[in-house]
Amino acid sequence: MKKNKLDKSYWEKRYKENNTGWNIGYTSTPIKTYIDQLENKTLKILIPGAGNSYEAEYLWSLGFKNVFLIDIAKQPLINFKARVPDFPDDQLLNIDFFDLDNEFDLILEQTFFCALDPSLRENYAKKMSELLKPKAKLVGLLFNFELTEKGPPFGGSTSEYISLFEPKFDIKRLETSINSIKQRQGKELFFIFEKKTIWP
Repeated sequence: MKKNKLDKSYWEKRYKENNTGWNIGYTSTPIKTYIDQLENKTLKILIPGAGNSYEAEYLWSLGFKNVFLIDIAKQPLINFKARVPDFPDDQLLNIDFFDLDNEFDLILEQTFFCALDPSLRENYAKKMSELLKPKAKLVGLLFNFELTEKGPPFGGSTSEYISLFEPKFDIKRLETSINSIKQRQGKELFFIFEKKTIWP
């Protein structure tokens, strides 16, 4: 059975049909808890596969003004701009994540990794490392259920994530999320990965 091609037209169609089961309508609790302990409002933050990005809206409301959203689909960025009209247009990026060329202090992962075809996971880890400044962090949630061909969302396991990310990141935390939303309790891992500094 041929899998869906998860390209721009696929995601645009999902938004057009309002087929967005991942959209919970607010900032997910584990991400909000992490954001709440951030003190440096000048951090340059990326939210990839941002969707309607309630996380970015929350950051903006707290005074984080150096936030960038990227999504291959245009509609969720339009939705976001309607909710947050003073958000700068040049920080809304309607391009393919893998084409992005920039550097960030923090990248927040929320239902982007699980939406990619699993064949792109090594590319994801490599690109995340490229986009982060030395010692910068990739933080967020990964699903903890069996990886099958049925998806998105596509699952995975702790051991898989360690083997995938450990070459380029120091794994600071990777554990079952204790404050996931009800629908995802026991199915999410909260993680903090810090980009390794490779000395010459």
